[in-house]
Amino acid sequence: MKTKSVLESADVKTIAAAAEAEALKNQWAVAIAIVDDGGHLLHFQRLDGAAALTSHIAPAKAHTAALARKETKVYEDIINGGRTAFLTAPFVEGLLEGGVPIMKDGFCIGAVGVSGVKSPEDAQIAKAGIAAIGL
Repeated sequence: MKTKSVLESADVKTIAAAAEAEALKNQWAVAIAIVDDGGHLLHFQRLDGAAALTSHIAPAKAHTAALARKETKVYEDIINGGRTAFLTAPFVEGLLEGGVPIMKDGFCIGAVGVSGVKSPEDAQIAKAGIAAIGL
């Protein structure tokens, strides 16, 4: 048997605060979702001014990143590269950059999904949140 870390409530709060701070520092109106390794929502916040649609996209990006254990940019690149058949993959949504898995000791322990600005900026916010817990 292997031992695997899990996100605790304090970790989620730290990630959320750091992600929000990164967004506010840059004056970006976004939605931020944090999920566990199974893609189950642990935290959600839509900042003032973020479009209503972001409340669907951010959790979808986080869900995909957690289940795939990969950044969602991988899938955006696959589709943009011409493999549009990937759009038919079951249970896969949020195929835009901005979903980032939280990896510790080779295991995915969750993910952060952000939506509301350009995709690289969404990913920047997610990564800032994850960095706040030292990962």
